[in-house]
Formats: sequence, C-alpha cells, structure tokens
Amino acid sequence: MNVRVLAAGDNFVLSSLLSAATLAEVDTAEVSTLDLPWPDVPFGKVAEVDEASGTEDELIEALAGKQVLVTQMAPVTRRVIEACPELRLVAVSRGGPVNVNVDAATEAGIAVCYAPGRNATATAEMSIGLILAVLRRIPETHAHTAAGDWRGDYYRYERCGLELEGTPVGLVGFGAVGSRVAKVLGAFGARVLVFDPYAKTLDGLAERVDDLHELLRRSKIVTLHARVTPETRGLIGRAEIAAMPPGSYLINAARGPLLDYAETCDALESGHLAGAAFDTYEAEPIPAGDRLLSAPNVVLTPHIAGASKAVAEKAARIVAAEVGRWARGEKLANCANPA
Repeated sequence: MNVRVLAAGDNFVLSSLLSAATLAEVDTAEVSTLDLPWPDVPFGKVAEVDEASGTEDELIEALAGKQVLVTQMAPVTRRVIEACPELRLVAVSRGGPVNVNVDAATEAGIAVCYAPGRNATATAEMSIGLILAVLRRIPETHAHTAAGDWRGDYYRYERCGLELEGTPVGLVGFGAVGSRVAKVLGAFGARVLVFDPYAKTLDGLAERVDDLHELLRRSKIVTLHARVTPETRGLIGRAEIAAMPPGSYLINAARGPLLDYAETCDALESGHLAGAAFDTYEAEPIPAGDRLLSAPNVVLTPHIAGASKAVAEKAARIVAAEVGRWARGEKLANCANPA
C-alpha cells in the first residue's frame, strides 16, 4: 500500500528517526518531513490543544495530500483537521495525545494513536538518580569542589545523608515507572513500600500499604509515580508532608500538580524535610524568584527524566508500528478513539 506520510519531528524525536522507522515498517511509504522547534523553543498551548510545537499554518501546508501524520508535538487542532480531509491516522510518539483534538479527529474519522510507556525506563532511572543525588548531596558538593573549595565538613555526622540499604522508601504509584523503581531499589537493599489502589499485584517487589498517610509515616524517602487525575491532583499537601518523619526526603519526577510546592518549601525551610529532588513543577519553566530556587537541600532538573536517546528511538518505532498496522488493515495497538 502506497501511504503518504508526514513525519513532523523536533529536536528530540527527530524527523529522521520518525521517517526511518516508518519506512522500516512500510517500505513503500512516501514520507516527507517537517522540523518543529521544541525543545529549543518551549512547547505551549496552540488554539485548543496543549503542549504543542509549531504553528497550525505550517502543519496544514505540510499535511496537504497526506494520509498519515507521525509526530510528537505538532498541533493537531480542529482547524488543522478540517483543512486536511485526506488525513486518516495521527500517531503521536508520547504517552498521551495532548496535542491532538481527539474529539475533532473522531468526528472526521481519523484514528489517533499514542506511545504509552515509551519513557518508563528513562524516568525510573532518573528517579533513582535524583534520590542518590539528594541523599548524598552530589550536585552541592560537586559545585564546591569544582570551585576549588574542598569541604571536609560534609563528613560531619549531621551533614551525612542516608544509605538506601535498609531504608524504607515509599512509592506513590506502581505503574510502568514505579514498578521499575521498586526493582532497582530492591537491588540496593531498600525496604520498598507501595501505595497504589489500582495495582493488582506488586510482583513481590514491595510491601503494599493501603493507606497513603500510613505509607508516608513509615517512609524516610517518598517518591511519586502517579498520573495526574482529579483524584491525584494536589495529592501531597500540608497534612501529607507533616505525616512524613522528620528528616525525610521527597522526590517527584512524575507530574508537578501531584505536589503542593509551597508546603514543600515550608517543610524544607523548617528542616522537617531533610531534602527534596524534583524534575517536574507546578509551572514550567520555574518562575524567576520562585521559593524552590532558594530552598535548602533541593536538587532541581528541567523536566528531563524522559530525555534519553533510547526514548526517542523507541517512540519513533512505536508510532511507526501503528502506521504499519494501519497500512495492513490490522487493529491498532494504542488507539485513543478505537470506536
């Protein structure tokens, strides 16, 4: 089948990766490319869709005559959909098609696919890295040492961090990321606890705790791995942080809205929390003057937990496989509007 495809890549999931993966699945495909500016230019809202890169006009022009769009960030709005009557499949190489108006696509008979789990391994590894970085003050001591300041006082008992071996670590969420984190923590010898009402089994990797406050009370380190839903938005606030033991640590490489950062800053400044490490925030980029930027014992990274070469390559393969299924008339694997 001769499939006309637009590979709209960016500076992470490259157009060349999308194109090569698509041709590996459908060697007769006609693939053209469009390069979007993310992450050099931050993503944002475009018309009614979120976390998009590029403009409606350039996408409409590039999609002329195309049946398939494979992309990570292109803004697939109602206007784009209505301007592209030949479009039949949109395959988004990310965990959810937030940059696609799925309702408008459904009305137009366009299937929308996505790539769940593409960055689970990378995010789990980053979570472990954040834990180690804040426990052992790695960024802080590196900055001193690189500046020529040899700080032996970090060997003082009161400045030393924890070991993972034997330490109770509480995971909030046990999906694709949380389960991987539990496996690695187990290899370190940590005592892994999990709160996740929706996890059917913990595969022997952790102890289940059915009450969130009980998990927090028992954990010296708490790391978040839940999705943002109406139920989980603001899940960790003042009462939850207060339930954690004095001198404990809080990690979030999942989603910013899970956590009340103002309350977290209060707990860091009071010393109730010994440290925290974050890759996601309420507002991104972090606004100038935000309290997090001056809070004590905090490790901050710019939402890069899913940034690995393997993630970009895997994401391209996942969406290309959907193009192959569509071209062969097979059932799509990860479709947001299967009806």
